[in-house]
Amino acid sequence: MSGVHKALATRRSYDSRLRREVVKLLPNEYYVTDEDIVLSTVLGSCVAACIRDPEAGVGGMNHFMLPGDDDSNRLESASMRYGAFAMEVLINELFKRGARRERLEAKVFGGGAVLEQMQLLNIGERNADFVLTYLRTEQIPVVAQDLRGNDPRRVHYYPRSGKVMMRRMRSQQHTNEVVARRELELRGSLRSDPPRPRFELFGTPRR
Repeated sequence: MSGVHKALATRRSYDSRLRREVVKLLPNEYYVTDEDIVLSTVLGSCVAACIRDPEAGVGGMNHFMLPGDDDSNRLESASMRYGAFAMEVLINELFKRGARRERLEAKVFGGGAVLEQMQLLNIGERNADFVLTYLRTEQIPVVAQDLRGNDPRRVHYYPRSGKVMMRRMRSQQHTNEVVARRELELRGSLRSDPPRPRFELFGTPRR
């Protein structure tokens, strides 16, 4: 289909602090793997869904900008910028790697209103509502979430274990503007965080 856009993340490098290979996802990208690596992204109003099958040992992440698709323009909506398509792509890629729907579990992050104009547009809130509704409809349990609020977030996801480290990049106006602008422009990487960031740990749930 000529309008379909599936953006596989390609920025991969070794991180000495995390002691892992890290794949960095920008807006409209996804990545699925069975490797013991880290998937990393920075979120403003966007949402990232981290989904895995613990038995198959495969997991992935997406990063989308807007909630559902637009039935009046199916070609344009077949893009990773839209949550409906981004979720479909991520789940189907997991299936290709041997995942089973009944074993999937999700952790979801983002949906912040990092600037006043974004609060007025309500994009982050709509993204957060969308991802929770989508996963509930698909009967994929959400085992951890950190959604909404006013701060950008940096997320590190370990798809093999399901662990997530998340840090809120709290209320610096310039940082918020950088995240918001680059989400909209879809280019470049966000500036590096200060050394030794403090992360909130979302561990693997007990079974």
